[in-house]
Amino acid sequence: MQIELNNKKIISENHEPYFIAEMNTSHFGDVAKAKKMVDMVKECGGDCVKFQSWSEDTLYSNEYYKENPIAKRFVKKLSLNEQQLKELSEYARDIGIDFASTPYSTQEVDFLLNECRVPFIKVASMDINNYPYLRYLAKTQSAIILSTGMADIEEIEKAVEVLESAGAKNICLLHCVSIYPVDPEFVNLNNIKLLKTAFTRQPIGYSDHTLGIEVGTASVARGACVIEKHVTLDKTIIGMDNQMAIERDELRQMVSSIKKVFKSLGNSQRVVSNDELVQRKKMRRSLIANTDLQAGDILTENNLGAKRPGTGISVSDWDSYLGKKVNKKVDKDSLLSPHDLD
Repeated sequence: MQIELNNKKIISENHEPYFIAEMNTSHFGDVAKAKKMVDMVKECGGDCVKFQSWSEDTLYSNEYYKENPIAKRFVKKLSLNEQQLKELSEYARDIGIDFASTPYSTQEVDFLLNECRVPFIKVASMDINNYPYLRYLAKTQSAIILSTGMADIEEIEKAVEVLESAGAKNICLLHCVSIYPVDPEFVNLNNIKLLKTAFTRQPIGYSDHTLGIEVGTASVARGACVIEKHVTLDKTIIGMDNQMAIERDELRQMVSSIKKVFKSLGNSQRVVSNDELVQRKKMRRSLIANTDLQAGDILTENNLGAKRPGTGISVSDWDSYLGKKVNKKVDKDSLLSPHDLD
């Protein structure tokens, strides 16, 4: 199972996990700060910086704003307009890192694809049942990465069906728990295996909302081929989800650890490497004399032993050597040789 992003990069279990650094609102609407975050992710080895393409007009209804009058100012202050997003996309492209953003309207979808040339469209968990929107995305033929927070398996199946029926071919699903932050005990990383079994045409990733880097890193061992993690320049600043984001040192360690875990997975074939074959001679046991032996002695359970190194008669041949006669003197704890026996 694999997909091809709009920039021809491949997402699959056979490729190194694709790391998406979620900027969310940790830039606080400041383009200069956002660029510093892009630099940080690039320096730490991330693959993609992802922003949010929202505005006060596309996120909440008038009723919500009436009940929460501060919300409109909050959204406006923390959002980036199209001009700013395009500037950031060009900046990311210049330094060699992918740029993406989560749109919340069809207008924003068109802008991201046509003006920012994003490698994929990210669908937030909140839109997994927004079928008209999903159909619109599918018709663009863009690669789609869909978060599945708050959705049961039937809702995920329906979303994939809607996307595929409308023509989407490159879909990646992210296991996600939409709690900020979420305790590790509620993450259920085994859901990655569940999704892999249920959706054989789609690669599966993980959007991590836990504190720290351990759970996100561990998801690779469950088969996650995309990892999304919130990042920030300074988590001590009060802000939307900022306290659950990771800073530079954790980011560098997480990206490095993900790569190491992926390499460690190897394959499912049991092959003893040449290096381990060398270790056999050093670490396995060979047959030894458990007591001083004289010519004519018969090997028994009592006078036969086994110790390192494994350069003599293998201990696996123990049974076949019981009852054999010794033809020469052999000192205690000395390796036995076939030449010592009749």
